[in-house]
Amino acid sequence: MSLIYDYSNPTAIHFGKGQIASIIKYLSKDNKILLVYGGGSIKKNGVYDEVLSALEGYDYLEFSGVESNPTYETLSKAVELAKSEKVDFILAVGGGSVIDGSKYIAAASVYDGDAWDFLEGISAPEKALPLGAILTLPATGSESNMNAVVSKKATNEKRFFGSPYVYPKFAVLDPIVMATLSDRQLANGLVDAFVHTCEQYLTCPNTSLLHDGYSETILKGLFALAKDWENRKDIIWQENLMLLANQALNGFIGSGVVQDWATHMIGHELTAFYGVDHAQSLAVVQPQLLRVMIEEKSEKLAQMGENVFGIKDDNEAVIVAIEEMYQSIGVTTNLNDYERVDDKVIEKVIPSLKAHGMTAIGENQNITLEVSEKILRMAMK
Repeated sequence: MSLIYDYSNPTAIHFGKGQIASIIKYLSKDNKILLVYGGGSIKKNGVYDEVLSALEGYDYLEFSGVESNPTYETLSKAVELAKSEKVDFILAVGGGSVIDGSKYIAAASVYDGDAWDFLEGISAPEKALPLGAILTLPATGSESNMNAVVSKKATNEKRFFGSPYVYPKFAVLDPIVMATLSDRQLANGLVDAFVHTCEQYLTCPNTSLLHDGYSETILKGLFALAKDWENRKDIIWQENLMLLANQALNGFIGSGVVQDWATHMIGHELTAFYGVDHAQSLAVVQPQLLRVMIEEKSEKLAQMGENVFGIKDDNEAVIVAIEEMYQSIGVTTNLNDYERVDDKVIEKVIPSLKAHGMTAIGENQNITLEVSEKILRMAMK
């Protein structure tokens, strides 16, 4: 069947060294800007100073402390500040979590009700404050897409929303800012981008040589970076990760094709209950999900095996290759390896999936609660 889709990505990308200065193209001296960032790492790697230099002469205030899994509780404080100070532009400086949180702030600041409504699906944004992003940690592609994930500590929920109103107006991708990232952060970014691509590619056969070929290029690139892990501090390695992660989830490779996202739905619950890093949750869920769904995904697994890993006619070997890639960069695929994980995974996660309506997920809507339970039991090796 031929593809049918509409695709638009309004985010302007400014890639390369020194591009932070370009943000003034999008700002007016009449703006009141809210600068949003996380735990303060930007003050150690020079990014904060560069941003303040660019903002000299502009009217801005700061909000810091956005968590690695941004919470409703923290973001609500930023929304209150934005409303009281009549902010009219949001500038996110950080990784996907800060950018996701800033999208929530941008939409919630012009919403009269409780903006958790967006995460519950009760309401959808009808407008948002304009938003710009300066990326410091490549992983999620949030800097040029319309999606955001937010957690609520009070209820152990991790939910998502998407809206064309929260596309960043611009995104600055300067690989130089990656110099101070830890191995854990770099590995998480690589895994995240790889799974993002798989969620859109490793589903049903399609007729688009471009979509499949583009996805395979991203997957091969990430696999090459994993094999070249010893050079992860090299600027060219980091530049490639930044580009690949951006392209993995800017919307194009998923346009018009059937998508999965079951790995993410199950992984979100693990992060909500146990604080496991997002990418770590994906790494433990994905291989077992592929094993359980190996027949349904057989054609695309075989295609991926041959075109990405050079493996022919052995889909289990393809899954093993994925596991070994994650493990080679220090990301375990065994859920039991994470200290905070207890023996109540099933009794916590499965009812939560049910409560969130995740009772029939995956590209064929055939990953039921029973199948999700099987995947989780297999993930606890």
